[in-house]
Amino acid sequence: MIDFRKVLRSFRFAGQGIIDLFRYENNAKVHLLLAILVVAAGAYLELSRTEWAIILTQIGLVWAAEAFNTAIEKLCDFVSPGLHPQIKAIKDISSGAVLILAITAVVIGLIILGGHLLALAQ
Repeated sequence: MIDFRKVLRSFRFAGQGIIDLFRYENNAKVHLLLAILVVAAGAYLELSRTEWAIILTQIGLVWAAEAFNTAIEKLCDFVSPGLHPQIKAIKDISSGAVLILAITAVVIGLIILGGHLLALAQ
């Protein structure tokens, strides 16, 4: 039997994590601002359903990667508050993963939004 109270409690904890991510993490705020700009541009350019699906997937992936990166960094800081070369490597690789995904999202955004902007310019 499913305990719906546990499920609701889990959703509440997850929601708090999302709120904390965007409230306290500077990079998440930057990703949120850029996502708002991209969504506004997409609405203006009247993206197709498929284009929206791709754009929104990229936004979600970048936010999720930023959340994982933040969790990894917080765990590293808790486990090893001082400087340690392995902790530095872990944090660098984790943030590098976010950068890879963010760059990919920008390229996809340029392909989709750029195509519409070029069509408008003609």
